[in-house]
Amino acid sequence: MIKEIINDKDFAQLLENSLKKPVFLIKHSTACGISAAAWRDFSDFAETDDRAEFWKILVRENRSVSSIIAKKTGIVHQSPQVILFRRGTAVWYKSHLQITSAVLKNKLDTGN
Repeated sequence: MIKEIINDKDFAQLLENSLKKPVFLIKHSTACGISAAAWRDFSDFAETDDRAEFWKILVRENRSVSSIIAKKTGIVHQSPQVILFRRGTAVWYKSHLQITSAVLKNKLDTGN
């Protein structure tokens, strides 16, 4: 199941959940073809791997929360973008064509 961030309380919950297990967040734009491809790989991977939690934020619809996430993580906003959180902190990210199920799987497999 992929949870959705629609407000800052949801983001706080994501951070809290990342204390227990890794959490991937995708910043997704419904108006972008590259984002659509990244979304397909992200959602396919989320359905097959239970080692992490999976969240999304629709950046056009929730621009202010997306900006808060960029500010709190120090990661410049891009879309599409995947951020990995561990222990309440953003520890890794990729954007655009770098977002594939193989990249996400490798990140979990290596534990880095």
